[in-house]
Amino acid sequence: MRVPVGGMPVMRSYRLPLLPVLACMLIMPTMASAGPTVYRCETAGKVAYSDSPCIGAIIVDATPTQGMDKMSGHSRKGKDVQQTEFNRVFDDALKPLTGRSTEEMGVLRRRVKLPGPDQQACARLDGQLPRLELDAREAQGATKARAEFDLYGARKRYFELKC
Repeated sequence: MRVPVGGMPVMRSYRLPLLPVLACMLIMPTMASAGPTVYRCETAGKVAYSDSPCIGAIIVDATPTQGMDKMSGHSRKGKDVQQTEFNRVFDDALKPLTGRSTEEMGVLRRRVKLPGPDQQACARLDGQLPRLELDAREAQGATKARAEFDLYGARKRYFELKC
């Protein structure tokens, strides 16, 4: 800060370049906001829930609740919940620059740690999975078994790559 003779202090303003800000955002350690995917698998009349896919699996929404907060006047949030809330606020602040939602930013944070070929395979699977899910939902008879097997293979690869 400079102070000219007989005048008001002059503040210098600095503008952060966009690339380092985005790089920091992607490198920050995070927790996935929605948590891992949970599959409901039914075999011989028995239902099991798993983080790994199976043939004919149904994706279950197992988003954890954030719990009660501030009823006692104290915040009782764990580090993972605090990190998730920080990421949500951070992502909302950067949305005008990036155009990405909190969920999309969470995917980017997870995938930035993957090797290049795995990132490309994850991007291909992102495009294939919705189509395969639709095919498995609409298929009937003998084609349903094949559609569910193809969906299982894609989900398994997605899981193995840690997409």
